[in-house]
Amino acid sequence: MSLAALAQPASATTDFSLPEADARLAGVARGWLWLGLLALIGSGVLSIVLVLSRAPQFQNLLPAGDFFRVTLVVHVDLSVLVWFVSLGGILWTLSGGTRALGLNRAALAVAGLGTLLMTLSPFVGRGGPVMANYIPVLEDPVFLWGLVIFGAGSVLLVARSLLAAPRWSAPENGGEALQAGLTLGLVPAIVAIVAFAWSWLTMPGGLDGKAYYEILFWGGGHALQFIWTLFMLVAWLWLASACGARVPMSPRVAVLCFALATVCALAIPVAYLLWPAHAVEHRNLLTFAMGLGGGLPILPVALAVLLAVRPGQPIADDARPLRAALYSSIALFCFGGLIGFTIAGSNVKIPAHYHGCIVGVTLALMGLVYHLLPRLGYGMPSRKWATFSSYCYAVGQAMHIGGLMWSGGYGVQRKVAGAEQALRSTSEIVAMGIMGMGGLVAIIGGLVFVVVVLMAIRRARH
Repeated sequence: MSLAALAQPASATTDFSLPEADARLAGVARGWLWLGLLALIGSGVLSIVLVLSRAPQFQNLLPAGDFFRVTLVVHVDLSVLVWFVSLGGILWTLSGGTRALGLNRAALAVAGLGTLLMTLSPFVGRGGPVMANYIPVLEDPVFLWGLVIFGAGSVLLVARSLLAAPRWSAPENGGEALQAGLTLGLVPAIVAIVAFAWSWLTMPGGLDGKAYYEILFWGGGHALQFIWTLFMLVAWLWLASACGARVPMSPRVAVLCFALATVCALAIPVAYLLWPAHAVEHRNLLTFAMGLGGGLPILPVALAVLLAVRPGQPIADDARPLRAALYSSIALFCFGGLIGFTIAGSNVKIPAHYHGCIVGVTLALMGLVYHLLPRLGYGMPSRKWATFSSYCYAVGQAMHIGGLMWSGGYGVQRKVAGAEQALRSTSEIVAMGIMGMGGLVAIIGGLVFVVVVLMAIRRARH
């Protein structure tokens, strides 16, 4: 794909937005929005504990060790797994038809029950934390059953979305291109389900703890990253059009970008066919495929969006929160991606890298929530506070991951807190202090987002 394909004349620009959804679809989408909001609220409360546990000013006032790790497990699963699947529930619901709508409601109910059990598990269970990549767990029946039930709800969501997906055809407009992108997102979803099952069925005997869960979630966890990337690309194009811009990218070129990520996800079952899940070659192929599929489609879409929504352009007041989320998302995702090239060894540069990328996806989806609120029957979000929330969250997270990257240069280890961090020099303490301050600023931004959405919901009900 050449840059010339993007730099098209104004007459070849595209409006990327989904058509208004059926009232029944909007009703189910509201349920998925509530599940995502509740997950963010729980995650935000737990993130306060996480930030204070690592900040030098407060780390000695809080319990360390398992207290930090138990909190981290539930925080990650709520803020990434549950939040992203919930937004997937919204997007797949709005982009599909009304077929098997009862199955969608069942998926929401099952996923909600699983989320509740995972959230309650630290308070009612006794399981120890296992800091596995992608899906950390508590080795406790309440948490594990909650995770299994949530997974079953997610499988039902994917099955229903396949049944209700629009008939495939070459896209003629931006709305059809977004529908195609979301339908393509079901491919890595199926790959993730197969990978989780394959790892479980072929698990070497005698493994437990982190080794067991690392192998169990490695393949499927990589597949999930392709889904989140597709959601972000769809959100970027949709937000750019919602800002009143005409994106210099044809619908078919957009679908090619979506397809590139999807094709790379197909390397995951190939890795399972060639090597066992615990083999080094298996892990290396998955890492390469994720870097390719999660990197190459980003550049043309980001460039097209930035050409369409240029700084200084006149913009409607109602679109300012959407532009703030769009700019913040692109900046944070690129920041996290660049940090990935500096990683060497196991230190806090690794969470700096994935925090940047994951927060980039989160900001794009937050902006999309602002845009979708009126479509779901709610009021318009406050322009002032919605704009503030994105910039506040982005600045805080930039400080947070910047402090982690700086600390990682000194070898500060990941997934530890308090005295376990072994901060020795003034530079290390300052870097982690910036991390802590940035985390608190980001928490404020996330809290404002939740409040703005809840106020929009409340206004509509009145």
